[in-house]
Amino acid sequence: MPFVKDFKPQALKDTNMFKPMKIGNTEVQHRAVMPPLTRMRATHPGNVPNKDWAVEYYNQRSQRPGTMIITEGAFTCPQAGGYDNAPGIWSDEQVAEWKKIFKAIHDNKSFVWVQLWVLGRQSFADTLARDGLRYDSASDDLYMDEEQEARAKKANNPQHGITKAEIKEYIDAYVKAAKNSIAAGADGVEIHSANGYLLNQFLDPISNKRTDEYGGSIENRSRFTLEVVDAVSAAIGPERTGVRFSPYGTFGTMSGGAEPLIVAQYAHVLGELEKRAKAGKQLAFVHLVEPRVTNPFLTEGQGEYNDGTNDFAYSIWTGPIIRAGNYALHPEIAREHVKDNRTLIGYGRFFIANPDLVDRLEKGLPLNKYDRDTFYKMSDEGYLDYPTYEEALKQGYDA
Repeated sequence: MPFVKDFKPQALKDTNMFKPMKIGNTEVQHRAVMPPLTRMRATHPGNVPNKDWAVEYYNQRSQRPGTMIITEGAFTCPQAGGYDNAPGIWSDEQVAEWKKIFKAIHDNKSFVWVQLWVLGRQSFADTLARDGLRYDSASDDLYMDEEQEARAKKANNPQHGITKAEIKEYIDAYVKAAKNSIAAGADGVEIHSANGYLLNQFLDPISNKRTDEYGGSIENRSRFTLEVVDAVSAAIGPERTGVRFSPYGTFGTMSGGAEPLIVAQYAHVLGELEKRAKAGKQLAFVHLVEPRVTNPFLTEGQGEYNDGTNDFAYSIWTGPIIRAGNYALHPEIAREHVKDNRTLIGYGRFFIANPDLVDRLEKGLPLNKYDRDTFYKMSDEGYLDYPTYEEALKQGYDA
């Protein structure tokens, strides 16, 4: 792959991007974060992190000391999953592999947070049926699209609005996965409440038509996410707990900016988190997907929502905020956003393609292009073979 053309890098060395910052029990040495990046290299059966490649993948991207790495999403239990090649963190075999990954990151003097992932209706009803599992969401028979509906009906596994007892089971699984993460050596966990997955399905009025205390009002739709936050915080400590939201996201047919009360929804959740912080239970961070990226499967610049901003979060939540979404190609926006001393920036696709991304951001060096076709390929191609800047020059990238 060549360098990205028609792009002018900027050196960010003299900005807050390269000032240390306390996140939970860690002190990052810069504000460039590797956010959660699903790569579909785990092995089936068992959802085990790849024994041949995963350690090296994380090792390459944590070489710069003091880097904050958030892992790819890890399923909390079998019922949370339904993708054969995404990892879990519920079994001994899975945890054994994660331990090696965490050790490699820590050997590089960097830090690791595990993203805890529950799919809900973004899973595949037929895959779940094969394994004797339900096809879960906030509400019955409220499918994302006709394809998912046809798949569910053919598999005789219709979409199921989870019961209050099943909500408690999910919360218990989050707690167990969080404890497993810490026991394996992680610095903390990130609760995934974004991008149309189960917790987001409860937050959003499109997917949540419940009439009990988990549906209807903004307060009720927030309840499940906040109960997960409280349970995980109580189990491993709020300083080891973060949470991710995508207020303007439309992936998984979420409302995004089309919902007039979407800012009110997330302002409420953030206000509840701030209340907990004032009571001595401040989370390590809140992670927000920018309205520049409403759907992670669109290329940069597509699907941008230009009529909203995440700036509202700063007037409510007083802790650290990670902002993610098309920052690599917009260093001028990153430069502006890190002027706020509580801000970190997540770089996704370009952290895949540039294992030494932090050095390139610091010095304003060109970026390797990424190969989208290998993002989810079960191969070490497009996973371990992206060069550092020095290696790229030797390979003739600037020719």
